[in-house]
Amino acid sequence: MSGDDDSSGWQLTESDPGVFTELLKTLGVPLVVDDLYSLDPASLAELQPLHALIFLFKWVGGESGEPSSGGQYDPEFPGFFAHQVVNNACATLAVMNAIGNIPGLKMGPQLAELLSFTAGMDPQTSGMAITSSDWLREAHNALSPPSAIALEGLDLPKTTEDAYHFIVYIPYAGSVYELDGLKQAPVKHGAYSEDGEGWVAKAREVIQSRIGTYPAGALEFSLLAVHDDPVPRLQEQLAQLQAAGRQSEASELIVKLANENSKRERWAFENSLRRHNYLGFIHALLLNMAKAGTLEAAKEGAKKALQERIEKRKKGELMDED
Repeated sequence: MSGDDDSSGWQLTESDPGVFTELLKTLGVPLVVDDLYSLDPASLAELQPLHALIFLFKWVGGESGEPSSGGQYDPEFPGFFAHQVVNNACATLAVMNAIGNIPGLKMGPQLAELLSFTAGMDPQTSGMAITSSDWLREAHNALSPPSAIALEGLDLPKTTEDAYHFIVYIPYAGSVYELDGLKQAPVKHGAYSEDGEGWVAKAREVIQSRIGTYPAGALEFSLLAVHDDPVPRLQEQLAQLQAAGRQSEASELIVKLANENSKRERWAFENSLRRHNYLGFIHALLLNMAKAGTLEAAKEGAKKALQERIEKRKKGELMDED
């Protein structure tokens, strides 16, 4: 769960593929993360081999401890599973619960050492070991927006913000599992067929069942796919096509590679913005606007625009993320 309590030292992170991909890169893991806007076979086929699905949803206090979507707890799960023992760590914990169950996965020495250290631990102890790891917390916090203003000691009334939580769906030992750090054990959703789409067909069924519990048009969840980095494969295929003189097919791959590289550049730029503290810039901008006599008009314009967005949201006309 991600909330407003940062006393643990773990800061809030965004549900953004660039954030997760950069985290994996820091961990020495050659995987990438992409947004999933559809669970149709064609969309999922483009991301194969697909290793895990990360599901973000609005967490409601007092939820039942029973498994979701018809699954059953598997207390004898032989893979890696860690509980969430502090707030705001659920994004990284979901990543750890995913990559800790991918056989033969290449990873950095610090991550390999941490996973080796937690081998044989119960989920609660594994969760404590992970969230006590200074280097992992620093990697997590490096992708969180800086807290520019401290409000402690001002005796301001406490406000409650919506809390969101990350869980992960993975294939393991022929079955689809749901790993939720707030649950007592992994949830087993049953065996899947190796034919056709493989595990993603079963995962689609489970996730769609869960999404079906939300009101129509609800935007309180998102889905991310963890898969192999396609760039090395595309580069290899491109070299083979060019060597064979198949320029038409090579041109299609060049476009795909350009799109991938453009996406990485955008992620890098956005992550750099997340690390920057804009308080000084905003302060200087407001001072200059006040001196120029434009601050009051800008404030009223912003209020009007905000009210219009609120009215549109009430009418269901505004679907983009604020």
